[in-house]
Amino acid sequence: MRKEPKWVKWTLIAIALLFLALFVALPVFTIFEQAFSRGWEVYARSILDEDALAAIKLTLLIAAIVVPLNAFFGLLTAWAIAKFEFFGKNVLITLIELPFSVSPIIAGLIFILLFGAHGWFGEWLMEREIRIVFALPGMILATAFVTFPFVARELIPLMQELGKDDEEASLTLGAGGLYTFWRVTLPNIKWGLLYGVILTNARAMGEFGAVAVVSGLQRGVTMTMPLQIEVLYNEYHLTAAFAVASLLTFLALVTMAAKSAIERFIALQRKEII
Repeated sequence: MRKEPKWVKWTLIAIALLFLALFVALPVFTIFEQAFSRGWEVYARSILDEDALAAIKLTLLIAAIVVPLNAFFGLLTAWAIAKFEFFGKNVLITLIELPFSVSPIIAGLIFILLFGAHGWFGEWLMEREIRIVFALPGMILATAFVTFPFVARELIPLMQELGKDDEEASLTLGAGGLYTFWRVTLPNIKWGLLYGVILTNARAMGEFGAVAVVSGLQRGVTMTMPLQIEVLYNEYHLTAAFAVASLLTFLALVTMAAKSAIERFIALQRKEII
């Protein structure tokens, strides 16, 4: 077997490392450098600012609601697609991919058209003094829409690889459906499910476009961390903007570390299946 010269290998590695250094490591370093450029006291004051704290709490609240919601419905959707044959299955698979192909701005406009004052359900909602858009429910719906595919997309191929043999054996031996799910199905897909949850959480915390459209940008009320960063930057409060950005970046780095660990477990699990 012919091998490439060593210089080719090291040249490609050097190019990859240089690219990552310029387009990944340097921007991340710049965020933290700018955040702490005026010292710890200014950084702490920026993070502990009333509006910043409200944005942090709102971001975590939305993620805390959206992630379990999408994990539950993503799991049900993946189960239906991987385990059953039914009319409209291909349509359902296509709909799962829809949030990835639709711009987040358009996703936000969809909810404005549905629940806004002049939307399909706007008049009905106004009569009952129910607020969806420019309030927390609309932000949750928009975030749930753009993050829905992650769990389902991860679980569908994994569950298809696993097949139905284990579940059918459990049912044949007299186990109930719920018992089979908790004792057979869930242990087999737990790492894939966790991987999808991590990706969902990362996107939920960092979502900007769809949330910006439905939030109304009310400072201290409907401002998430990405929106807070944008407003602070536009107002030339650069240190405060980078301080909030550094916290969001830190959360992203933690998420990526967890993602890498889960990828290793999934790779090992799939090797065992093969």
